[in-house]
Amino acid sequence: MNNQEYSGKRKLKYILFSLAILLLIIIILLIRDFSIKQIDDVTPGRFCERNLVEKSQTLMIIPLLDNISIADNVSWCDYILSLNKTLGMHGVYHTPNEFSYKLGEGDIRKGMEEFKKCFGFYPPIFEAPRLDLNRENEKILREMGFEVRGYRFSIFHKVYHCVDFNKNSYLVKQNKIIEIF
Repeated sequence: MNNQEYSGKRKLKYILFSLAILLLIIIILLIRDFSIKQIDDVTPGRFCERNLVEKSQTLMIIPLLDNISIADNVSWCDYILSLNKTLGMHGVYHTPNEFSYKLGEGDIRKGMEEFKKCFGFYPPIFEAPRLDLNRENEKILREMGFEVRGYRFSIFHKVYHCVDFNKNSYLVKQNKIIEIF
């Protein structure tokens, strides 16, 4: 085989590989566009873009942000229930690295109880804040009956965020990018 033939075959392999990667990206984008949408960080006092809440099938609730129970805000609980969405638990306190070390079943149950006081049922789904979940905590959560969502879910589903500060937050801008991709 001469250099020209070798170069041509190498170029063809490169083109085929590039097309395969492009096709994979297109498939993932299409799956994300048509799959379940989710909004994280839902709790009283956080700004959630109405259009994102409406198009999201799953709302991930923080039960004890700043140690304030969602159950203390009955009208908010009623409003969230009236949306008729799937509800899940997004951490317990939503602190940094909350589930990267062993949190313990007691704290998880505390979040579950506040969730139940608010909505009348225990959450079926769990997602750690910042998707930071060690294997030990994941095992505990699965043993407690949770569907545990993480990075793999985020690859194939659009996951938006509510924000705890102004409407010009980077998360609002990130939501706009997620909306496109």
